[in-house]
Amino acid sequence: MTAEPRAPAPGTPEPVPTALDASIPHTPALERPSPSAASSGRDRYLDLLRAIALVRIVAFHTFFQAVWLSVVFPSMGVMFALAGSLMARSLQRPATAVLKSRTRRLLLPLWAYSLTVVAVLLVQGWRPEQGDAGGWWLRILLWFVPIGDPPFPESIGSDAGLTETSWGMESADILWYIRAYFWFVLLSPLLLKAFRKLPWVTLMAPLGLVTVLGLEIVVIPGAADSPATDFATYGACWLLGFAYHDGLLRRVPFHIVLVAALAFMSLGLFWVWSHLEEFGWDLGANPLGQALWSFGVCALLLRISPSWSVLPRSLRFLDKLIALINNRAITVYLWHNLVLIASVPLIDLLWNFPVLEENLPWLLESELLQFIVVWPLLGLVFLAIGWIEDVAAKRRPRLWPTAAQGKGSSGKATKTP
Repeated sequence: MTAEPRAPAPGTPEPVPTALDASIPHTPALERPSPSAASSGRDRYLDLLRAIALVRIVAFHTFFQAVWLSVVFPSMGVMFALAGSLMARSLQRPATAVLKSRTRRLLLPLWAYSLTVVAVLLVQGWRPEQGDAGGWWLRILLWFVPIGDPPFPESIGSDAGLTETSWGMESADILWYIRAYFWFVLLSPLLLKAFRKLPWVTLMAPLGLVTVLGLEIVVIPGAADSPATDFATYGACWLLGFAYHDGLLRRVPFHIVLVAALAFMSLGLFWVWSHLEEFGWDLGANPLGQALWSFGVCALLLRISPSWSVLPRSLRFLDKLIALINNRAITVYLWHNLVLIASVPLIDLLWNFPVLEENLPWLLESELLQFIVVWPLLGLVFLAIGWIEDVAAKRRPRLWPTAAQGKGSSGKATKTP
Protein backbone atom coordinates (compact mmCIF):
# COMPACT_ATOMS: atom_id res chain seq x y z
CA MET A 1 0.00 0.00 0.00
CA THR A 2 1.30 3.42 -0.64
CA ALA A 3 0.18 5.79 2.01
CA GLU A 4 -3.23 5.01 3.39
CA PRO A 5 -5.66 6.52 0.85
CA ARG A 6 -7.69 9.40 2.07
CA ALA A 7 -10.52 9.27 -0.40
CA PRO A 8 -12.01 5.80 -0.14
CA ALA A 9 -10.07 1.78 2.55
CA PRO A 10 -6.36 -8.72 5.13
CA GLY A 11 -2.77 -11.58 11.91
CA THR A 12 -0.69 -11.85 15.72
CA PRO A 13 2.50 -9.64 16.81
CA GLU A 14 4.69 -8.46 19.77
CA PRO A 15 6.93 -5.51 20.79
CA VAL A 16 10.34 -4.38 19.92
CA PRO A 17 13.63 -3.50 21.55
CA THR A 18 16.47 -1.23 20.50
CA ALA A 19 20.08 -1.66 19.51
CA LEU A 20 20.66 -2.95 23.02
CA ASP A 21 18.92 -6.11 21.94
CA ALA A 22 21.70 -6.92 19.52
CA SER A 23 23.55 -8.21 22.57
CA ILE A 24 20.92 -10.86 23.14
CA PRO A 25 22.31 -14.05 21.54
CA HIS A 26 20.31 -15.99 19.03
CA THR A 27 19.16 -19.31 20.42
CA PRO A 28 17.24 -22.22 18.96
CA ALA A 29 14.31 -21.06 21.07
CA LEU A 30 13.73 -18.29 18.54
CA GLU A 31 12.65 -20.91 16.08
CA ARG A 32 9.97 -22.26 18.37
CA PRO A 33 6.58 -20.60 18.59
CA SER A 34 5.42 -19.26 21.91
CA PRO A 35 2.83 -21.31 23.79
CA SER A 36 0.08 -18.85 22.93
CA ALA A 37 1.02 -18.86 19.29
CA ALA A 38 1.21 -22.62 19.12
CA SER A 39 -2.41 -22.96 20.01
CA SER A 40 -4.84 -23.10 17.11
CA GLY A 41 -7.59 -21.45 19.14
CA ARG A 42 -8.66 -17.86 18.54
CA ASP A 43 -6.88 -15.14 20.47
CA ARG A 44 -9.71 -12.75 21.21
CA TYR A 45 -7.37 -9.90 22.09
CA LEU A 46 -5.95 -10.00 18.57
CA ASP A 47 -9.46 -10.30 17.16
CA LEU A 48 -10.37 -7.17 19.10
CA LEU A 49 -7.39 -5.27 17.67
CA ARG A 50 -8.34 -6.29 14.13
CA ALA A 51 -11.94 -5.23 14.62
CA ILE A 52 -10.87 -1.84 15.99
CA ALA A 53 -8.50 -1.40 13.06
CA LEU A 54 -11.23 -2.06 10.50
CA VAL A 55 -13.75 0.22 12.19
CA ARG A 56 -11.13 2.95 12.34
CA ILE A 57 -10.44 2.58 8.61
CA VAL A 58 -14.12 3.00 7.81
CA ALA A 59 -14.28 6.03 10.09
CA PHE A 60 -11.16 7.51 8.48
CA HIS A 61 -12.74 7.32 5.06
CA THR A 62 -16.02 8.75 6.33
CA PHE A 63 -14.93 11.71 8.44
CA PHE A 64 -12.72 13.50 5.96
CA GLN A 65 -11.43 16.13 8.37
CA ALA A 66 -10.50 13.62 11.08
CA VAL A 67 -7.01 12.83 9.78
CA TRP A 68 -5.87 12.60 13.43
CA LEU A 69 -7.53 9.17 13.53
CA SER A 70 -4.42 7.77 11.80
CA VAL A 71 -2.42 8.86 14.88
CA VAL A 72 -4.94 7.71 17.49
CA PHE A 73 -4.88 4.15 16.12
CA PRO A 74 -2.51 3.19 13.24
CA SER A 75 -4.81 0.59 11.72
CA MET A 76 -2.68 -0.35 8.76
CA GLY A 77 0.40 -1.08 10.86
CA VAL A 78 -1.69 -3.12 13.28
CA MET A 79 -3.24 -5.19 10.51
CA PHE A 80 0.15 -5.90 8.93
CA ALA A 81 1.54 -6.95 12.32
CA LEU A 82 -1.39 -9.29 12.95
CA ALA A 83 -1.09 -10.74 9.45
CA GLY A 84 2.65 -11.28 9.92
CA SER A 85 2.00 -13.29 13.08
CA LEU A 86 -0.55 -15.50 11.36
CA MET A 87 1.81 -15.99 8.43
CA ALA A 88 4.63 -17.12 10.75
CA ARG A 89 2.20 -19.52 12.41
CA SER A 90 1.11 -20.90 9.04
CA LEU A 91 4.71 -21.41 7.92
CA GLN A 92 5.08 -24.22 10.43
CA ARG A 93 3.65 -26.14 7.46
CA PRO A 94 5.42 -26.50 4.05
CA ALA A 95 5.82 -23.10 2.45
CA THR A 96 4.31 -24.09 -0.90
CA ALA A 97 1.06 -25.22 0.69
CA VAL A 98 0.92 -22.06 2.82
CA LEU A 99 1.44 -19.77 -0.16
CA LYS A 100 -1.29 -21.55 -2.10
CA SER A 101 -3.70 -21.26 0.81
CA ARG A 102 -2.98 -17.60 1.57
CA THR A 103 -3.13 -16.66 -2.10
CA ARG A 104 -6.49 -18.37 -2.53
CA ARG A 105 -7.91 -16.69 0.58
CA LEU A 106 -6.86 -13.29 -0.72
CA LEU A 107 -7.57 -13.59 -4.43
CA LEU A 108 -11.09 -15.06 -4.42
CA PRO A 109 -12.62 -12.12 -2.51
CA LEU A 110 -10.50 -9.73 -4.57
CA TRP A 111 -11.78 -11.23 -7.83
CA ALA A 112 -15.38 -10.73 -6.76
CA TYR A 113 -14.65 -7.09 -5.99
CA SER A 114 -12.57 -6.44 -9.11
CA LEU A 115 -15.05 -8.14 -11.45
CA THR A 116 -17.77 -5.85 -10.16
CA VAL A 117 -15.76 -2.64 -10.39
CA VAL A 118 -14.09 -3.35 -13.73
CA ALA A 119 -17.35 -4.51 -15.33
CA VAL A 120 -19.09 -1.27 -14.37
CA LEU A 121 -16.13 0.82 -15.53
CA LEU A 122 -16.04 -0.93 -18.90
CA VAL A 123 -19.78 -0.50 -19.34
CA GLN A 124 -19.30 3.20 -18.70
CA GLY A 125 -16.80 3.29 -21.55
CA TRP A 126 -13.48 3.31 -19.74
CA ARG A 127 -10.39 1.75 -21.35
CA PRO A 128 -6.87 1.91 -19.91
CA GLU A 129 -4.38 3.73 -22.05
CA GLN A 130 -2.20 1.58 -24.26
CA GLY A 131 1.10 0.77 -22.56
CA ASP A 132 4.46 -0.59 -23.62
CA ALA A 133 3.74 -3.86 -21.81
CA GLY A 134 0.73 -4.70 -23.98
CA GLY A 135 -2.91 -3.88 -24.60
CA TRP A 136 -5.35 -2.43 -22.14
CA TRP A 137 -6.80 -5.85 -21.38
CA LEU A 138 -3.38 -7.01 -20.12
CA ARG A 139 -3.09 -4.05 -17.75
CA ILE A 140 -6.53 -4.81 -16.37
CA LEU A 141 -5.11 -8.10 -15.03
CA LEU A 142 -3.50 -6.06 -12.26
CA TRP A 143 -6.98 -5.76 -10.75
CA PHE A 144 -6.96 -9.56 -10.33
CA VAL A 145 -3.26 -10.35 -9.75
CA PRO A 146 -2.12 -7.61 -7.34
CA ILE A 147 1.57 -7.36 -8.12
CA GLY A 148 1.30 -3.72 -9.08
CA ASP A 149 -1.09 -0.80 -9.07
CA PRO A 150 -4.06 -1.36 -11.42
CA PRO A 151 -5.09 1.22 -14.00
CA PHE A 152 -8.14 3.33 -13.26
CA PRO A 153 -9.89 6.43 -14.59
CA GLU A 154 -9.50 9.64 -12.63
CA SER A 155 -12.98 10.53 -13.74
CA ILE A 156 -15.83 8.42 -15.09
CA GLY A 157 -19.49 9.13 -15.77
CA SER A 158 -20.98 12.59 -15.38
CA ASP A 159 -21.66 15.04 -12.58
CA ALA A 160 -25.36 14.33 -13.00
CA GLY A 161 -24.89 10.62 -12.21
CA LEU A 162 -25.77 8.85 -8.99
CA THR A 163 -22.16 8.76 -7.80
CA GLU A 164 -19.22 11.12 -7.98
CA THR A 165 -17.11 10.89 -11.11
CA SER A 166 -14.08 9.94 -8.95
CA TRP A 167 -15.60 6.63 -7.82
CA GLY A 168 -13.36 4.56 -10.12
CA MET A 169 -10.22 6.13 -8.70
CA GLU A 170 -11.44 5.66 -5.14
CA SER A 171 -12.25 2.00 -5.87
CA ALA A 172 -8.67 1.41 -7.03
CA ASP A 173 -6.94 3.45 -4.32
CA ILE A 174 -7.67 0.98 -1.55
CA LEU A 175 -5.99 -1.87 -3.43
CA TRP A 176 -2.58 -0.66 -2.30
CA TYR A 177 -3.10 -2.73 0.88
CA ILE A 178 -4.02 -5.84 -1.07
CA ARG A 179 -0.95 -5.43 -3.27
CA ALA A 180 1.36 -4.89 -0.28
CA TYR A 181 -0.19 -7.81 1.65
CA PHE A 182 0.24 -10.09 -1.38
CA TRP A 183 3.95 -9.24 -1.70
CA PHE A 184 4.51 -9.73 2.04
CA VAL A 185 2.90 -13.17 1.80
CA LEU A 186 5.06 -14.15 -1.19
CA LEU A 187 8.24 -12.96 0.53
CA SER A 188 7.45 -14.38 3.97
CA PRO A 189 9.28 -17.72 3.64
CA LEU A 190 12.50 -15.82 2.91
CA LEU A 191 11.78 -13.10 5.46
CA LEU A 192 11.12 -15.66 8.19
CA LYS A 193 14.41 -17.43 7.49
CA ALA A 194 16.27 -14.13 7.64
CA PHE A 195 14.44 -13.12 10.81
CA ARG A 196 15.29 -16.34 12.64
CA LYS A 197 18.94 -16.07 11.61
CA LEU A 198 19.41 -12.36 12.38
CA PRO A 199 16.26 -11.28 14.22
CA TRP A 200 17.07 -7.71 15.27
CA VAL A 201 18.93 -6.80 12.10
CA THR A 202 16.05 -8.06 9.99
CA LEU A 203 13.49 -6.34 12.20
CA MET A 204 15.19 -2.96 11.88
CA ALA A 205 16.06 -3.20 8.18
CA PRO A 206 12.71 -1.83 6.88
CA LEU A 207 12.95 1.13 9.26
CA GLY A 208 16.41 1.87 7.90
CA LEU A 209 15.07 1.70 4.37
CA VAL A 210 12.11 3.99 5.05
CA THR A 211 14.48 6.47 6.70
CA VAL A 212 16.64 6.52 3.59
CA LEU A 213 13.57 7.04 1.45
CA GLY A 214 12.04 9.62 3.78
CA LEU A 215 15.25 11.70 3.79
CA GLU A 216 15.31 11.34 -0.02
CA ILE A 217 18.83 9.93 0.09
CA VAL A 218 17.56 7.42 -2.47
CA VAL A 219 14.65 7.98 -4.83
CA ILE A 220 13.02 4.91 -6.35
CA PRO A 221 11.75 5.61 -9.86
CA GLY A 222 8.72 4.40 -11.75
CA ALA A 223 6.38 1.55 -10.90
CA ALA A 224 8.72 0.15 -8.20
CA ASP A 225 8.26 3.23 -6.01
CA SER A 226 4.91 2.33 -4.40
CA PRO A 227 5.70 -1.35 -3.62
CA ALA A 228 9.14 -0.46 -2.23
CA THR A 229 7.75 2.38 -0.11
CA ASP A 230 4.99 0.15 1.26
CA PHE A 231 7.51 -2.56 2.16
CA ALA A 232 9.71 -0.05 3.93
CA THR A 233 6.78 1.57 5.73
CA TYR A 234 5.07 -1.56 7.03
CA GLY A 235 7.79 -4.23 6.81
CA ALA A 236 8.85 -3.75 10.44
CA CYS A 237 5.24 -4.20 11.57
CA TRP A 238 4.96 -7.44 9.57
CA LEU A 239 8.21 -8.66 11.15
CA LEU A 240 6.89 -7.73 14.59
CA GLY A 241 4.27 -10.37 13.88
CA PHE A 242 7.09 -12.89 13.44
CA ALA A 243 8.64 -11.74 16.72
CA TYR A 244 5.32 -12.09 18.53
CA HIS A 245 4.67 -15.57 17.16
CA ASP A 246 8.17 -16.84 18.00
CA GLY A 247 7.98 -15.41 21.52
CA LEU A 248 11.05 -13.27 20.94
CA LEU A 249 9.58 -10.01 22.17
CA ARG A 250 8.00 -11.68 25.18
CA ARG A 251 11.50 -12.48 26.39
CA VAL A 252 12.53 -8.83 26.31
CA PRO A 253 11.80 -7.05 29.61
CA PHE A 254 8.74 -4.88 29.38
CA HIS A 255 10.54 -1.71 30.48
CA ILE A 256 12.95 -2.04 27.54
CA VAL A 257 10.08 -2.49 25.13
CA LEU A 258 8.27 0.47 26.64
CA VAL A 259 11.25 2.81 26.38
CA ALA A 260 12.07 1.67 22.83
CA ALA A 261 8.47 1.96 21.67
CA LEU A 262 8.07 5.45 23.14
CA ALA A 263 11.32 6.49 21.47
CA PHE A 264 10.14 5.34 18.06
CA MET A 265 6.74 6.95 18.59
CA SER A 266 8.34 10.23 19.63
CA LEU A 267 10.60 10.22 16.58
CA GLY A 268 7.59 9.54 14.41
CA LEU A 269 5.57 12.41 15.88
CA PHE A 270 8.55 14.76 15.62
CA TRP A 271 8.94 13.91 11.95
CA VAL A 272 5.23 14.46 11.36
CA TRP A 273 5.27 17.76 13.26
CA SER A 274 8.29 19.00 11.28
CA HIS A 275 6.51 18.23 7.99
CA LEU A 276 2.99 19.46 8.75
CA GLU A 277 2.94 21.83 5.81
CA GLU A 278 3.75 18.97 3.45
CA PHE A 279 1.70 16.09 4.89
CA GLY A 280 -0.47 17.43 7.71
CA TRP A 281 -1.41 14.98 10.48
CA ASP A 282 -2.41 12.24 8.04
CA LEU A 283 0.16 9.50 8.68
CA GLY A 284 -1.01 7.76 5.54
CA ALA A 285 0.62 10.51 3.51
CA ASN A 286 3.87 10.43 5.49
CA PRO A 287 5.70 7.06 5.12
CA LEU A 288 8.50 7.72 7.62
CA GLY A 289 6.15 9.13 10.24
CA GLN A 290 3.75 6.25 9.68
CA ALA A 291 6.53 3.64 9.95
CA LEU A 292 7.99 4.97 13.20
CA TRP A 293 4.67 5.63 14.95
CA SER A 294 3.07 2.34 13.83
CA PHE A 295 6.14 0.35 14.87
CA GLY A 296 6.07 1.78 18.39
CA VAL A 297 2.32 1.39 18.86
CA CYS A 298 2.32 -2.20 17.51
CA ALA A 299 5.26 -3.11 19.75
CA LEU A 300 3.36 -1.98 22.84
CA LEU A 301 0.04 -3.53 21.84
CA LEU A 302 1.65 -6.88 21.13
CA ARG A 303 3.97 -6.88 24.13
CA ILE A 304 1.08 -6.42 26.56
CA SER A 305 -1.05 -8.98 24.71
CA PRO A 306 -3.08 -10.87 27.34
CA SER A 307 -3.92 -13.73 24.90
CA TRP A 308 -7.60 -14.00 25.75
CA SER A 309 -9.34 -17.26 24.89
CA VAL A 310 -12.58 -15.38 25.58
CA LEU A 311 -13.27 -11.69 25.89
CA PRO A 312 -13.33 -10.14 29.37
CA ARG A 313 -16.78 -9.90 30.90
CA SER A 314 -16.94 -6.15 30.31
CA LEU A 315 -16.43 -6.64 26.56
CA ARG A 316 -18.42 -9.82 26.08
CA PHE A 317 -21.43 -7.96 24.70
CA LEU A 318 -19.22 -7.22 21.66
CA ASP A 319 -18.28 -10.87 21.10
CA LYS A 320 -20.55 -11.59 18.14
CA LEU A 321 -19.81 -8.28 16.48
CA ILE A 322 -16.04 -8.78 16.80
CA ALA A 323 -16.37 -12.33 15.43
CA LEU A 324 -18.44 -11.09 12.48
CA ILE A 325 -15.96 -8.36 11.56
CA ASN A 326 -13.02 -10.78 11.81
CA ASN A 327 -14.76 -13.42 9.72
CA ARG A 328 -15.49 -10.79 7.07
CA ALA A 329 -12.33 -8.72 7.38
CA ILE A 330 -11.41 -8.76 3.67
CA THR A 331 -14.98 -8.00 2.69
CA VAL A 332 -15.12 -5.02 5.05
CA TYR A 333 -11.86 -3.63 3.71
CA LEU A 334 -12.56 -4.15 0.02
CA TRP A 335 -16.18 -3.05 -0.09
CA HIS A 336 -16.52 -0.34 2.56
CA ASN A 337 -15.46 2.46 0.25
CA LEU A 338 -17.92 1.50 -2.48
CA VAL A 339 -20.61 1.24 0.17
CA LEU A 340 -19.72 4.73 1.39
CA ILE A 341 -20.07 6.02 -2.15
CA ALA A 342 -23.42 4.26 -2.56
CA SER A 343 -24.69 5.70 0.73
CA VAL A 344 -24.64 9.26 -0.59
CA PRO A 345 -27.60 9.00 -3.01
CA LEU A 346 -29.49 6.94 -0.42
CA ILE A 347 -29.05 9.64 2.19
CA ASP A 348 -30.09 12.24 -0.36
CA LEU A 349 -33.47 10.51 -0.58
CA LEU A 350 -34.08 11.32 3.10
CA TRP A 351 -34.36 14.99 2.20
CA ASN A 352 -37.69 14.12 0.56
CA PHE A 353 -39.19 13.61 4.03
CA PRO A 354 -40.26 17.02 5.36
CA VAL A 355 -40.08 15.89 8.99
CA LEU A 356 -36.39 15.06 8.59
CA GLU A 357 -35.64 18.08 6.44
CA GLU A 358 -37.20 20.50 8.89
CA ASN A 359 -36.12 18.96 12.20
CA LEU A 360 -32.88 17.13 11.49
CA PRO A 361 -31.09 18.94 8.66
CA TRP A 362 -27.84 18.85 10.66
CA LEU A 363 -28.01 15.04 10.75
CA LEU A 364 -28.76 14.71 7.04
CA GLU A 365 -25.76 16.89 6.26
CA SER A 366 -23.40 15.17 8.71
CA GLU A 367 -20.80 12.51 8.05
CA LEU A 368 -22.04 10.80 11.20
CA LEU A 369 -25.18 9.67 9.39
CA GLN A 370 -23.06 8.24 6.59
CA PHE A 371 -20.96 6.36 9.15
CA ILE A 372 -24.14 4.92 10.68
CA VAL A 373 -25.68 3.98 7.32
CA VAL A 374 -22.54 2.24 6.01
CA TRP A 375 -22.81 -0.63 8.52
CA PRO A 376 -26.25 -2.01 7.57
CA LEU A 377 -25.21 -1.63 3.93
CA LEU A 378 -22.07 -3.65 4.64
CA GLY A 379 -24.34 -6.22 6.32
CA LEU A 380 -26.15 -6.60 2.99
CA VAL A 381 -22.78 -7.13 1.29
CA PHE A 382 -21.97 -9.82 3.87
CA LEU A 383 -25.20 -11.64 3.02
CA ALA A 384 -24.68 -11.30 -0.73
CA ILE A 385 -21.01 -12.18 -1.21
CA GLY A 386 -19.33 -12.44 2.20
CA TRP A 387 -19.50 -16.22 2.00
CA ILE A 388 -16.75 -16.07 -0.64
CA GLU A 389 -14.30 -15.64 2.24
CA ASP A 390 -15.50 -18.98 3.64
CA VAL A 391 -15.13 -20.69 0.28
CA ALA A 392 -11.64 -19.21 -0.12
CA ALA A 393 -10.69 -20.58 3.32
CA LYS A 394 -12.30 -23.96 2.51
CA ARG A 395 -14.87 -23.52 5.24
CA ARG A 396 -18.57 -24.17 5.14
CA PRO A 397 -20.19 -21.03 3.66
CA ARG A 398 -22.05 -18.94 6.25
CA LEU A 399 -24.28 -15.95 5.71
CA TRP A 400 -23.77 -14.34 9.10
CA PRO A 401 -20.71 -15.81 10.89
CA THR A 402 -20.94 -14.45 14.42
CA ALA A 403 -19.08 -17.39 15.99
CA ALA A 404 -15.31 -17.06 16.14
CA GLN A 405 -13.42 -19.65 14.14
CA GLY A 406 -12.10 -22.39 16.35
CA LYS A 407 -15.09 -22.29 18.64
CA GLY A 408 -17.50 -25.04 19.18
CA SER A 409 -21.26 -24.75 19.36
CA SER A 410 -21.06 -24.10 23.08
CA GLY A 411 -19.23 -20.83 22.39
CA LYS A 412 -16.21 -21.91 24.41
CA ALA A 413 -12.81 -21.72 22.82
CA THR A 414 -11.62 -25.03 21.46
CA LYS A 415 -8.07 -26.10 20.77
CA THR A 416 -6.97 -28.56 18.20
CA PRO A 417 -3.60 -30.23 17.92
